[in-house]
Amino acid sequence: MTQPDPTPDAPSKKKSKLPLLIGLAGALLLGGGGFYATYSGMILGADAAHTPSDAHAGALPDITFIPVEPITISLGPQSRARHLRFASQLEVGKAHAAEVQLLLPRISDVLNSYLRAVELVQLEDPAALMRLKAQMLRRVQIVTGQDRVRDLLISEFVLN
Repeated sequence: MTQPDPTPDAPSKKKSKLPLLIGLAGALLLGGGGFYATYSGMILGADAAHTPSDAHAGALPDITFIPVEPITISLGPQSRARHLRFASQLEVGKAHAAEVQLLLPRISDVLNSYLRAVELVQLEDPAALMRLKAQMLRRVQIVTGQDRVRDLLISEFVLN
């Protein structure tokens, strides 16, 4: 028997890595070019009106904030908390600030009466705060007049 020759007659060709390197270089160039085009705003760029350098802040609205006396309400014995501490401010147009300031005792009375009438379950529910705020704002607007108070800002609502 004859043994096969360990060296073949034709040497095997190694595959060239040149196409792989060309593809990788092309991908890097295209990726970099796409990044630059997007970053510079040539593609999917922001409108000229939305660029920070062109944006000018408008004048602030003609408003003032009037603090309402903090209210502390004792809760019933079936509640987990013993007291509710509530503090707020009213957003008012500057033209109506003096009128609303004059009505602060009535506003405190309305807020105090409403918060005492609210059921404990609603006070303890974190999701109910927006409903409570809307109800209180509506009552304040009834006392002061529809166009005098713009908003009620709750600065403290603590059950302890």
